[in-house]
Formats: sequence, structure tokens, C-alpha cells
Amino acid sequence: MFRQITESVFASPQIDVATIAEAQALGIVRIVNNRPEGESDDQTPGAEIEAAARAAGIDYVAIPVTHAGFSQAQVDAMEQALDVEGPVLAYCRSGTRSTLLWALARAKAGDNPAVIASKAAGAGYDVTPVRQLIEMLSAGR
Repeated sequence: MFRQITESVFASPQIDVATIAEAQALGIVRIVNNRPEGESDDQTPGAEIEAAARAAGIDYVAIPVTHAGFSQAQVDAMEQALDVEGPVLAYCRSGTRSTLLWALARAKAGDNPAVIASKAAGAGYDVTPVRQLIEMLSAGR
């Protein structure tokens, strides 16, 4: 269920409370929820994921992203969320928004756009929808 983007970053479709044990077994130290609350009736509420994560000793951060796009504040928050010792799991409905937000955060940090795209593709995600932003953020470093 978890797709490995880098050595320390995983993306995933919607998780549930039972998934926390799998994250813990992988050594995940932080879970990033990129899904807005109430996006669909079948999603596990963030508060339940947060409680289960914290009970398992895993940090939890919510950076909800709607289909309207990404803001600078969200990119900044993701960059901070990724700045931790140990693996991070980011999730949304399909894992795509989490991966795109990861890509933007890494571009802002100065990573090469081609490397970002390659790592995302290796995990089964396409960064084409934000490739122009990746290029702009990377060039701004």
C-alpha cells in the first residue's frame, strides 16, 4: 500500500487506524495527512489517524490540500514536515497530492527537477501537473 518515493519518504492512498501498525513496522516517525476532512464519506477522520499514530509513538501533521491546488504555505509546511530524522509517510485519497506536494517541497529545497520527477515516477506517480512549478521553485534557489 505504501509507495516508496525516496529512502525516507513514502506516499499512500487513504490509510486507516489498522494501517498504523504497518507504518510503525517500517519505522515511520511522522505521518502527514494531505487530505481535507470530509472529502469523502468513506475516509477515516484525521483525528482517528492522529490518535492511533500518537499512541504508536508516531508524530502526525495535517496539511490538507484540496483539488484547487497548492499554496506557498502548504509547500513550506510540507518542507518542514519532511525535516525529521526518520521515514515519513504522506497520504491523501490516492497518494498523488502527497507526492506532488513532496515534489514542490523538494524543488523549493533545491533538488533537481529531473531527479524529483524520476523518483516520483519510480513510485508510480506523475509530477507533470506541477512540473512548471517544480522548475520555477528549483530555479529560485
